[in-house]
Amino acid sequence: MKNTIINVGRQFGSGGGFVAKAIGRKLGIPVYDNELISKAAEESGYSKSVFEGGEKRKSLFSMSSFFASGRLPFGESSGYINDDMLFKIQSDVIRNIAEKGNAIIVGRCADYILRDLDCLDVFVCAPMEFRVQRLVKNEGLDPEEAEELMRRKDRTREAYYNFYTFGAWGVASNYDLCVDSSILGIEGTADFIIDFGRRAGKIR
Repeated sequence: MKNTIINVGRQFGSGGGFVAKAIGRKLGIPVYDNELISKAAEESGYSKSVFEGGEKRKSLFSMSSFFASGRLPFGESSGYINDDMLFKIQSDVIRNIAEKGNAIIVGRCADYILRDLDCLDVFVCAPMEFRVQRLVKNEGLDPEEAEELMRRKDRTREAYYNFYTFGAWGVASNYDLCVDSSILGIEGTADFIIDFGRRAGKIR
């Protein structure tokens, strides 16, 4: 039996992460966000800290810090790992998650990494005013701070996605479904995605 894999891309402030968790709760499927992807990487022998903030890194890392043990493989005593190498390892971790069982994966270019599998690829968006209001309410920011944070986060996610996938982040043709979370709310959006996924034969 094929695993149910749902990949969720999202605009910052749209509540896409909460939608993913609601879907996971309703279907009984684990949700892999930044924290759990890092944990999965750590269980594979990689340092959790290296995977944190993976959508915004642009630097070199000491290879010794890349492994949880702090020791280099094959007896090497020096070396560095760059973003491309990190993305390759991250891709392997995500593929391993998808192969092990049902999963909902948030961000991290999962739709591209798993493009050869029969996944449900979703993008959650919302109008700017709605997202600003959510950030003001949930993060305690003033509207100007919320809008600046939202724009900065979206630029970072777009640059990361476009660089590694050669695609266009948030463009409808890249996904099975794009949905505005402001219309139905978190729970309603989750229900809508589940219904769509079942009708499309993507949720088993």
